[in-house]
Amino acid sequence: MTMIHVVDAFTRTPGQGNRAGVVLEAEGLSSGDMQAIAAFAGFSETAFVLPAQAADHDLQVRYFTPSAEVPICGHATVATHFLRAQMLGQADYRVRALTGAGVLPVRTCGSGAEARVEMTQGEVAHGHVLDAEERAELLAALEISEADLAEGLPVQVVSTGHSKVMVPLRSRETVDGLQPSLPRLAALSKRIGCNGYFPFAAEPADGGLETHGRMFAPAIGIAEDPVTGNANGPAGAYLLAQGLLPDVPLQTYAGHQGRALGGPGTVFVTLDQTGSGLTVRISGHAVEAGTLTFTPGRPDSR
Repeated sequence: MTMIHVVDAFTRTPGQGNRAGVVLEAEGLSSGDMQAIAAFAGFSETAFVLPAQAADHDLQVRYFTPSAEVPICGHATVATHFLRAQMLGQADYRVRALTGAGVLPVRTCGSGAEARVEMTQGEVAHGHVLDAEERAELLAALEISEADLAEGLPVQVVSTGHSKVMVPLRSRETVDGLQPSLPRLAALSKRIGCNGYFPFAAEPADGGLETHGRMFAPAIGIAEDPVTGNANGPAGAYLLAQGLLPDVPLQTYAGHQGRALGGPGTVFVTLDQTGSGLTVRISGHAVEAGTLTFTPGRPDSR
């Protein structure tokens, strides 16, 4: 019997943001066990906490969608470490977590109602720019036209550990109105080697900008992910590279997602150039939302 903690990340309100499963004591579970538990939980990702494998980290976390293991997941990371910090009673929580994207630092920042979990994402990689044929196939799958794309910007694969296709759109209204063909998106994923799509719009806010996005990854069993750290982080790197954010040592902006699904949440994206190169960090609030119990051989148990 396995206890699955249910945590809503990138929100302070149960039922909003992005829900993840967290198994705090996963030692002894096989990969097949973890996959079965994630399929039972049914969330876009479930995280499994394991003992450290070497001296360069404090613990290991593995992430599973209902159908596949993925290297890293932003909202499940926030959920996992929010839960651990709460259970350990640590206001200044800092760990080095081994993930499929490498060893990544995680900490709590702020205090009281403003406390957030912050994770450092992996190395930024600006990847494949979709060619004209791929771009046309994507537009057809999203059921939008070239005129809906932000002018002069590439449709490009960008990664901070788990790649997404950046799809810059002209308006938030277009983002909210998307009704994509999921089979066509999944078919395109096989061609371009990237499973996630992040259509988003950047808008002015408080002298800077904020983004409003959605994320679709049907090739790995995620029709739509409500609020996605591993899409908003790469989006920040993309916006900086395209000159839509100022080239300054340190900045943070808000990435909003989930409104179209009725569960809005916010990812805070920090772009840090105070060292050598660019470091992307994401942070967010979280709230506990209950537990589930998985018993092998009883897939309907809750």
